[in-house]
Amino acid sequence: MKKIALTLIVLSIFVVTWGQKPSEDQIEIGVYEKLGDIIPLDLTFYNESDSLVTLGSLIDKPTILSFVYFDCPGMCSPLLSGISDVVGKLDMKLGKDYQVITISFNTNDTPEKARIKKVNFVQNISQENREHWKYLTGEEENIKAITHAVGYKYKPQGFDFAHPSLVILLSPEGKITRYLYGIEFLPFDVKLAIIEAQKGLPMPTINRIIDFCFAYDPGEKTYGLQVTKVVGIITIFIAVIVFISLLIMGRRKNIKASAKE
Repeated sequence: MKKIALTLIVLSIFVVTWGQKPSEDQIEIGVYEKLGDIIPLDLTFYNESDSLVTLGSLIDKPTILSFVYFDCPGMCSPLLSGISDVVGKLDMKLGKDYQVITISFNTNDTPEKARIKKVNFVQNISQENREHWKYLTGEEENIKAITHAVGYKYKPQGFDFAHPSLVILLSPEGKITRYLYGIEFLPFDVKLAIIEAQKGLPMPTINRIIDFCFAYDPGEKTYGLQVTKVVGIITIFIAVIVFISLLIMGRRKNIKASAKE
C-alpha cells in the first residue's frame, strides 16, 4: 500500500503540473518547451570575430545553447559562470564531444562586446578549446526567430530584460533534446544530456515541477515561491493519503467482519 500511495502522490504532482501548463501565448517570461523540434539552421548571426555565420555552419555536434545579454545586472553572468564551471569539470572534450553557443538577445550588443564578455568566462578552458564556445550577436528578426524556435520568452524592461535562466541541448542536426534550468549544473546531468543530444533523443524535463512551483519576479530579478500552487499540491497530497488510509481501514474492517463470521 505504501508503494501505491507513493505512486499516486507522484502522479498527482505531474497531473497538477502538466494539467495547468499554459499555452505558448500565455507565457510572457519563461520557457515553452519544444522538445523534438528542429531549430532554423539558416539563421545568421555575427560571431565574436565579426564574421557572419549561420547556425547550420556551427552546429555539427551536440551543442549547449544559452541566451544572455551582455550588460545584464542579474542572472546572465552567473549563468555563464555556471556553464564555464561545468565545462571545466566534464570528462568530455569541448570541441570534439560537444560545443557551446551563447546568443545575445539584445540587438544593441556587438561582436566587440561579445569578445570582451567571452574573455571573462573562458579562463578555465584551454586556449585551443576556447574557440568552441561561440558568442553570437544578431539582428532582431533572427533573434526573435531563434528564441521563438526554442520557446525562450524574455521581455524588455527599460534598459534591461526580464528573462529565464537555463541551457538548451541541441543534437548535431539542430533538434531540441533537453532543457536544463538554473545557473549551476551538475557534470553528470550535462554529460547525460550531451549523450542524449548525440543520439537525438528528446528527454522530458523533470525541472518543470520546479518551474511550476517558482515564478520569476521582474522587479526583484529573482525567482520566488508560488505559495498558492505549492499549498494546492500539498492539499492534494493530504487528500490522496487520507483516501488511501480510508481504503485501508475499510479493508481491515471487512477482513475482521469476515473473520468473525
